[in-house]
Amino acid sequence: MNQTTITFNLNGREVTHSFAPYRTLLEVLRDDLGLTGSKEGCGTGDCGACTLLIDGKPVTSCLVLAGEADGREVTTVEGLATDGKLTPLQVAFMRYGGLQCGICTSGFIMAAHALLQDNPTPSEADVRYAIGGNLCRCTGYDKIVRAVMAAAYDEGELVDETASQPVMTKPLFTEGPM
Repeated sequence: MNQTTITFNLNGREVTHSFAPYRTLLEVLRDDLGLTGSKEGCGTGDCGACTLLIDGKPVTSCLVLAGEADGREVTTVEGLATDGKLTPLQVAFMRYGGLQCGICTSGFIMAAHALLQDNPTPSEADVRYAIGGNLCRCTGYDKIVRAVMAAAYDEGELVDETASQPVMTKPLFTEGPM
C-alpha cells in the first residue's frame, strides 16, 4: 500500500509519521497518534468539533489531508495545558458552564484560543465571530461567550491558580443569569 511520510511539529514536539495519503489529519491524530480531544461531529467541516490550529490558525481537521501538515505546526486541545495545568480559557469554560456533552468543547476552545492569541481583548462581537464556525446543541452560546470573555478579561482576578479546583474570586458579570 502506498504510504506518505511527513514530519511536523505537534503540540511542541517534532513528529514523523507514515499513513495512507487519503487520510485526514483528524483521522491520523485520533486513530494513529491517540490524540482524541478533537472530535468528528459531521465529517464535512460544518460543525467545528474537529477544530485545531495549523500555524496558529483554526482549521476543521476533518477537511485537511494529513499530508498538508508536513513541515507545519499543529496544535490540538491536548497541547494547550502546560504540565497538566489548564489554561485560563479552559478553566473559564468549566467555570461558566461552556461545556455539557463535550463533543464541541475542544473545537470551541481552539477557535477561542486562536482569537485570544491574535486579539487578547476581544469584544463580544469578536468572540461570536471567532466561534461562528462551531455548533453546539447543548449549551446555547451565551455560556461559551461568557467563558471566552472571562478568560480574556480576568487579569488574574477571576481564578485562584493555587486552588485545587477553580474558585471564583471576582464576578465578571453582574447582570443576568449565569
